[in-house]
Amino acid sequence: MKQAIVHIALVVRDYDEAIAFYVGKLGFELVDDTYQPAQDKRWVVVAPPGGTGTTLLLAKASKPEQQPFVGNQAGGRVFLFLNTDDFWRDYERLRTNGVTFIREPKEEDYGTVAVFEDLYGNLWDLLQLRPGHPVALRAMR
Repeated sequence: MKQAIVHIALVVRDYDEAIAFYVGKLGFELVDDTYQPAQDKRWVVVAPPGGTGTTLLLAKASKPEQQPFVGNQAGGRVFLFLNTDDFWRDYERLRTNGVTFIREPKEEDYGTVAVFEDLYGNLWDLLQLRPGHPVALRAMR
């Protein structure tokens, strides 16, 4: 059941470090944090603010051969989208929380976007889609 609600899985070095970043800096909600002693597994699920329906499963790189996948996931960066209904409010909130943007806000034909990097090297678009744009209409379905 837990796997059914997860849309994206991110490999992390340390669960507590990841929770502190996503919950503390980005304002994600901690949905589940369960340890299964029989399998020595921990399920940590966080959800973006605003209830977009997307959740992240934070999976620790537990084997030496998985370590290279932390940061540059599977040999390349992961591009993620954090959608907002108030771009400037959330942009300032993230900056206040110490998030550094590697691309400053820009107006695109689909909306307003800025890019930041998380502590694992994944790139995130903070994005407010322009009402009526085809991308926005697909995102609402």
